Amino acid sequence: MPSAGSPPMIVRTSALTKRYGSFVALDACSLTVNEGDVFGLLGPNGAGKTTLVRTLLGYLHATSGSATVAGYDCRSQSLDVRARTTYLPGEARLFRRMNGHAVLDFFARLRRECHRDVATQIAGRLDLDCSRQVARMSTGMRQKLALAVTLATDVPLVILDEPTANLDPTARSTVLDLVREAKQAGKTIMFSSHVLSEVEAICDHVAILRAGRVVHEQSIDDLRRGHRIHARLTRAFPGVPEAFAGHLSAASTSDGAVVMETDEPLAPLLGWLATLPLDEVRVEPVGLQAVYDRFHRPG
Repeated sequence: MPSAGSPPMIVRTSALTKRYGSFVALDACSLTVNEGDVFGLLGPNGAGKTTLVRTLLGYLHATSGSATVAGYDCRSQSLDVRARTTYLPGEARLFRRMNGHAVLDFFARLRRECHRDVATQIAGRLDLDCSRQVARMSTGMRQKLALAVTLATDVPLVILDEPTANLDPTARSTVLDLVREAKQAGKTIMFSSHVLSEVEAICDHVAILRAGRVVHEQSIDDLRRGHRIHARLTRAFPGVPEAFAGHLSAASTSDGAVVMETDEPLAPLLGWLATLPLDEVRVEPVGLQAVYDRFHRPG
């Protein structure tokens, strides 16, 4: 149960598991997404991200475990879940014989939460020519059209799977702005991407999946407090002082340098560093890439 004063949860999974014979696509996956957050879902292809999303939406039925969205059971109340969700799949398929305007019209008529005027505005911000037939659109143009439909739908939960794929840098920046605006409007966004710099820029919280299991969760605020220090000393490294034990790790490299990592404020640590016989020192943020590599770097 959430503690008093904690933000309400919109997504909750508990030991969610999906098996296909002997293959485990989701393995006791447990996570929570708070209302109003931008939640990053990370992992390589095959890690279980799409299976998780499709199970949340009721397109797949879990082998065991449970999941809820906005308080509705994802299996027995999937229609209620989908009524409160909009989803951009990794490979959105649109009607190839329609032009962009007709596609926007279709989805606005199909679903009352999809606002045609908002979709038109989003398409304009993405510099999309909606007069062109979908079959004659580039992959990036079709992605923009799908984004316009998805982000114009006024529901509590927005799920975006690789939303900036095939887009140029300007359009990528616009998509991140649109996600920020959706958050400001009170929506929750699940954001899956292989572009870690985007995730770090836009998300409040991230979960890393590996082989169908959540192997790491972290808030981006906590991540930004982490730093790595590369130091080369003129004498032997004296070790980590007791005052920093538990918050500072240190390891020697093959070329004789020392690499330290901390999740604490830097000011006290810099005072101690100044007392060391330093020949060279470099301080840098740990960053999401380094955290991700702990779980997915080859070898």
